Amino acid sequence: MNAGSSGNVSVRTRHGMVITPSGCSADSIIDTDPVTMTLDGKPRGKRAPSSEWFMHAAIYRAYADAQAIVHTHSDACTALACLNEPLPAFHYLITRFGGDDVRCAPYVTFGTPALAEAAVAALADRTACLLANHGMIVTGTNADDALTAAITLETLARQYLLARAAGKPRLLTRAEMRAAHERFKTYGPASNVSAAT
Repeated sequence: MNAGSSGNVSVRTRHGMVITPSGCSADSIIDTDPVTMTLDGKPRGKRAPSSEWFMHAAIYRAYADAQAIVHTHSDACTALACLNEPLPAFHYLITRFGGDDVRCAPYVTFGTPALAEAAVAALADRTACLLANHGMIVTGTNADDALTAAITLETLARQYLLARAAGKPRLLTRAEMRAAHERFKTYGPASNVSAAT
């Protein structure tokens, strides 16, 4: 989902977070590379953390449910973010991210506290947002959940752009999105267990 050294991932720890180091790529990173650090920016070890550590730390401080974060410059999400547009309710799976759309945070310089603030605001009541002229960021309850969310968001952004290229997508109404939110409350393995007990 990333090319070269773009993007970064992290997981929350008891004392802060572990985040990918600055300038690494998926091909070059090894187990000892990720940087352990506090949420106020104090790393342990010699490696420098990702330049986006401000954004990860701010999200962990703001949202207790965020246990892992994936930030990518994936093609479809970045293309939509470069239009400075949210991902609207064109598909019921948008509910996967907590609302009726995936917001697009305004553009600010990468790796800055200002970007961290913009992302935190765009993530209010959501688990994903686009970053204007930049990429996307998602949170999850664990690393697998965050990766799945990132793949789902990229897939939806690609489908939306394909639909727009073919015509004008029909957006779901608030009532239809409300029904989807309700349906997902009883969808999946957890609901099957509770229904059987």
